[in-house]
Amino acid sequence: MSKARHKARRLATQALYAWQMSGQDLTEIDEQIRLDHDMSKIDQKYFAELLHKVPAHLQELDDHIRPLLDRDLDIVDPTERAILRLGAYEIAFRPDVPYRVVINEGVELAKIFGAEDGHKFINSILDGIARKLRAVEIKAAASPKASENKTSSNKKGATGK
Repeated sequence: MSKARHKARRLATQALYAWQMSGQDLTEIDEQIRLDHDMSKIDQKYFAELLHKVPAHLQELDDHIRPLLDRDLDIVDPTERAILRLGAYEIAFRPDVPYRVVINEGVELAKIFGAEDGHKFINSILDGIARKLRAVEIKAAASPKASENKTSSNKKGATGK
């Protein structure tokens, strides 16, 4: 995991939480975060993308999250809601980021900012979103042994052993 991206996700979680709680303008939140934090070791472009694109795609992201919940999204802890939305965004719109990285990052953020067992909740929901949106990637990740066996049997057939 890239430390610069991890730090970008961490700040984006805080910024999205602030946005959810205050309704403050995203540009103002962005400016405040940049004033309050040393941004030199943070993937600033990624931070800005997460901060501005998550709210831009909010309805679609929430539509991916809601069916997996056992309660209304509005009563999910606001920090965990921010983490879920951020993770749902990465799963849906950043295919260059492996789904396992997204889930792991969400779990780590929940351990830092969430409730005591919030990381388990985050893991479950992001896994469900990944299974829906990244089914091909998950299937490919689950079957490397199948492709190794196929390659092995082809080599055995070619050598006659």
